[in-house]
Amino acid sequence: MKIAPEGYSYIIFFLAATLLVFFFFDKWVAIIPFVFLSFMIFFFRDPERSVPEGENLYISPADGRIILIQNIYEERFLNNDAIQVSIFMSPLNVHVNRSPCRGIVKDVLYSKGRFFSAFKPEASLYNENISLLLETNNGLLLIRQIAGSIARRAVCRVRKDELLEKGERFGIIKFSSRVDIYLPKDTFIAIKMGQKVKAGETIIGEKQVRN
Repeated sequence: MKIAPEGYSYIIFFLAATLLVFFFFDKWVAIIPFVFLSFMIFFFRDPERSVPEGENLYISPADGRIILIQNIYEERFLNNDAIQVSIFMSPLNVHVNRSPCRGIVKDVLYSKGRFFSAFKPEASLYNENISLLLETNNGLLLIRQIAGSIARRAVCRVRKDELLEKGERFGIIKFSSRVDIYLPKDTFIAIKMGQKVKAGETIIGEKQVRN
């Protein structure tokens, strides 16, 4: 099973703690660090995904549940109308984030902020986050990795001017969190509120092609 690199330090720490307690202290006590070790392996798992084909398709950037779909004017990066889709990730979800489509990274911006629960509306505006702006064949697209009350560390692995393929891994958020994606306003939305989605697999929208 593939493990996200960001999880190595956690796994090594709890593995060492488990072995230390097992060999030098009460063996039954070793169950405690072993439980944490098992959770870290589970949490930082990074399974392969079958990426749908289609130039005009947008796929989910995160595993989780759809908690918001709304029309909005995004004034900070896009300066345009957009459709905001928000995905809440629980600690049981895979937390590796994937690109929703092919595009060139135009900007990556880290913003300090607060740590509201990720499912609350104000989290999108005020929580610590990383904004990733992609230039695609269908226009600009914004992805925002948002920290939550537990998840206090978002990691974006890509840099400006890098090319991301659809479904390619670009980052991770540690321990329950949220990802917002701002799609072009004429996108056909293929998901609904409360739906569970998978990063790199679930189609969340399709660019409308005018004849």
